Amino acid sequence: MKTKKETLSQTARSSKKSTYQVPTENHVDTSWQRYLLPAIHPQGWPILGGMLIIFCLLGMLTDEWSWIIGLPTLVFSYYFFRNPTRETPQNPNFIIAPADGLVSNIKYVVPPKELSLGEEPLLRISIFMSVFSVHVNRAPVSGTVDALFYRPGKFVSVADKDSEDNECQEICMIAENKKRIGFVQIAGLIARRIYCPLQIGDQLKAGQIFGMIRFGSRLDVFLPKGVEPKVLLGQVCVAGETVLADMSE
Repeated sequence: MKTKKETLSQTARSSKKSTYQVPTENHVDTSWQRYLLPAIHPQGWPILGGMLIIFCLLGMLTDEWSWIIGLPTLVFSYYFFRNPTRETPQNPNFIIAPADGLVSNIKYVVPPKELSLGEEPLLRISIFMSVFSVHVNRAPVSGTVDALFYRPGKFVSVADKDSEDNECQEICMIAENKKRIGFVQIAGLIARRIYCPLQIGDQLKAGQIFGMIRFGSRLDVFLPKGVEPKVLLGQVCVAGETVLADMSE
């Protein structure tokens, strides 16, 4: 038989309201189309269309052997521009990974002066994207775009250096908690093709697509002063889902 104390404890627990929000959609697509026919970023369609026309012309002017090279190249290009669905954690204090890839570097670095993040070194998390990674980039926080600076550059590897010579797009956002979050798109060795249509004053939600980098690249995120990373060196990040840091800590 339950004591009075146990009954009151059970009543208190049962009276607490759950903060979990039940999803309106209870079905997750696990079919083969999710993996073999993913959505494509709009920037990919002109390139895929142009490649298809070129390979068709080569096939008519030469012979069917041109398709041995053309078809795998077309399939890989389709795969490169894929834009899978992501589910972003809804917490205004989370800094979410803006890119898929490997955490290649975590170190203190003085941020670019154009981002107005101060002159003191801040902890920078570098995410390296290989040619096999999803190259669509997503906003790390919800907030307002406050600063933008584009710098042209050279064809230099971005895997293991600070990459001052590379083409890059610097972005700073003011998050909902009023903290400034800086992040930088850096183009890599194979091609300099950064796509970022943002303008100062744009409003973004965490996990929202804001651009992409083509064919091997890197994305750096500067954490606010005192904020520690929640990822490890060598960890694989998923854009729009992996939590890089918690600003409330």
